[in-house]
Amino acid sequence: MGCASPRAPGSGVVYDFGPGALSAASAPARGATGLPALELAPVRASAALNSPALMYRLAYADVQQLKPYAQARWSMPPAQLVGQRVRAALEQQRPVWTTGGLALARPARPTAASNAALVAASPAIPPPTLPAQLLNLHLELEEFSQVFDAPQHSAGVLRLRATLTQRSFAGESLVGQRSFAVTQVATTPDASGGVHALGQATEQVVAQLAQWLAHLEAVPSGTLSPQTTP
Repeated sequence: MGCASPRAPGSGVVYDFGPGALSAASAPARGATGLPALELAPVRASAALNSPALMYRLAYADVQQLKPYAQARWSMPPAQLVGQRVRAALEQQRPVWTTGGLALARPARPTAASNAALVAASPAIPPPTLPAQLLNLHLELEEFSQVFDAPQHSAGVLRLRATLTQRSFAGESLVGQRSFAVTQVATTPDASGGVHALGQATEQVVAQLAQWLAHLEAVPSGTLSPQTTP
């Protein structure tokens, strides 16, 4: 390895995060926790992170310069890889829809005849309530690279910004916003080490994101107020 750049693997190496859980036997059934449905927007990212390039930085030379490995790449853009992991984790807890894929049911305007029919049929049971709002999760991948602070030492660095909103017929309102940042030391100073470090960092951020969502939803209905965490 030269002292100016990290080692590259053999020609044409393609990486992803692995197959994930190979068996669903130990995983909870989708929606088993009873959490409400959530819309997940495609993860946004800069142009550099919207390509399959495997990026690194040499902090000891010029940390502001983002460089791609010449002989290694991701199987798809990192924003899509992270989005897949987030969706897979959240789907173990609740139904997850692509933004715009789930329509809110608009309540029909009651008439005197329909009200009389409801009262006559079951005077002790109120009319059914329709969903008033739907949670929408927006994610922005701000950093996803292998950072070398020395030729033989590096770490995977991931920064993700999450914004949770509520969508209703009245519009969309902010529920909470938070940035997640994880640095995971790489075991080897090459593309393979960076891939494994970034995969582990992604799993940590996904777990933190799920905990944050659970915390926001633990607030009693009707008392949610916008929360922003740096």
